[in-house]
Amino acid sequence: MTKTTKKRVEDLIEWVLQILGYALILVFVATFFDTFQIDDEHLYLYGLVATLIIFILNKTIKPILFFLTIPITGITVGIFYPCINLFILKLTDWILREHFQITNIFIAFLLAILISIMNQLVEIIITKPIMRRIKRNE
Repeated sequence: MTKTTKKRVEDLIEWVLQILGYALILVFVATFFDTFQIDDEHLYLYGLVATLIIFILNKTIKPILFFLTIPITGITVGIFYPCINLFILKLTDWILREHFQITNIFIAFLLAILISIMNQLVEIIITKPIMRRIKRNE
């Protein structure tokens, strides 16, 4: 396997795991809290659509937001970072309108923190070990 093929496989694995993690978090929180709702008739469909939108926004807008907020994130020692996820969630809320509604800011912040934790866990537990294994096999 070439380096580019290995990189693509690694990226694909990371993307699939992140999408599954986002979907699990969204459906889990939607079932336990009334102030966060995904369309009840098509919970899994809109959960997947919201997950894909969040994933795309995380890959496109989030790096720009992170770059613009580096000073604030540095001053707060990383505590501001979930606020970027909060913005992504509210943007998803705005895009999907009545199919994805966050009416309580605290639940939105909880979602943002859970997504941040999930991103870190995927990177630490899965992505980095895969990278080490690929580098050892080269």
